[in-house]
Amino acid sequence: MASTPRPSHAALMDEVYRGQRHIYDLTRKYYLFGRDTLIAGLDARPGMRVLEVACGTGRNLAKIGTAWPGVRLFGLDISAEMLKSARAALGEDARLGLGDACAFDPQALLGEPAFERVVLSYSLSMIPDWQAALDHAAGLLAPGGELHVVDFGDLSGLFGPLSGALRAWLAKFHVEPRADMAEVAARIAAVRGASLVTAQGRFRYFQHHVLRAR
Repeated sequence: MASTPRPSHAALMDEVYRGQRHIYDLTRKYYLFGRDTLIAGLDARPGMRVLEVACGTGRNLAKIGTAWPGVRLFGLDISAEMLKSARAALGEDARLGLGDACAFDPQALLGEPAFERVVLSYSLSMIPDWQAALDHAAGLLAPGGELHVVDFGDLSGLFGPLSGALRAWLAKFHVEPRADMAEVAARIAAVRGASLVTAQGRFRYFQHHVLRAR
């Protein structure tokens, strides 16, 4: 059975992005660092199924399709407003679905039971039950598949007042950096028998995790 987005969070995201989706990619390039590093490290081969959970405007999927020709693109988002932009950007190049990152059925929603690559890009910091979303994404991997995550770090390398100001500004967009993401990812990897590689960006501004299934 296909998942139904949680009404409260779905409505909030539609409210946030109804207008912002038109300028999202133009503005976010100035502070969503590490996304292109993630894409360059996917090592995706033709025929591989690549899913972005919380795909937003489709910006990352379009870049993945260019960087790794021949992959099959899939995207999911809880915001119907964002999916309007994604569909306009990607057309027939990706299969997209409306669903909740914490609980969607990939077969029912996207026509595939698993994926060789799954991407979470600056999304866990906006998902209330982000630990469930991370675990669900890990469960979508085909054997030997990889989950690639990039998101805000703990910001501890920034000058104190700057870190506080950035957190306050992000909160206006319902964004909360997940300082314990590395620990949670390690627990999920251990339970699932997967390997995990973790890296931090400069000033610990962003964090990057790669979980590889057996």
